[in-house]
Amino acid sequence: MLRLSAPTDPAWVTQALDHLDELLLDHAHLEKKAAGTAVTLLFRYPERRVLQEPLARIAREELVHFEQVLAQLDRRGVPFRPLRPGPYAGRLHAAIRGQEPDRLLDTLLVAALIEARSCERLALLAAALPAVDERLAALYRELLEAEARHHGEYVRLALALFAEPEVRTRLQALARAEADALAAGAPAPRFHG
Repeated sequence: MLRLSAPTDPAWVTQALDHLDELLLDHAHLEKKAAGTAVTLLFRYPERRVLQEPLARIAREELVHFEQVLAQLDRRGVPFRPLRPGPYAGRLHAAIRGQEPDRLLDTLLVAALIEARSCERLALLAAALPAVDERLAALYRELLEAEARHHGEYVRLALALFAEPEVRTRLQALARAEADALAAGAPAPRFHG
């Protein structure tokens, strides 16, 4: 079950399909960032043994996804290039509290919400893409399961380290912040904008 406060506006799919190459470039960068988030948490919290293997698995899987999206860019003749980050993640990360252990809890839950939004949008694209690009649609169908699993894994890690009522309350608050960050939009069609 995805723990999102608001669904994606259906108009997003139309915009995404109209700017598919740019969206795919954004997606590649997001997979790389997702791997980086998992690795950063590994280094930041080495004393939290429960985090180590799950985060290492997530990081490896996200890097494989990055490579798969790079291959789709190559197939479509789209050069991989730098892309200015969209405002979504910055807005959402602004809701992370600065003091430990609150920072750890919030970081895990923000990662869970980003994965949940990715899963939701992959499903929307996988349904809309077959008429446009069946190979990309097939990749997105394949990635759906992993994104849902990553979402659940980040929540599970939070529950392993914090009391369930605290996790539930904070997840609801951050889900509202995620919906607000999404509603604020992005200057160009983005995976999370």
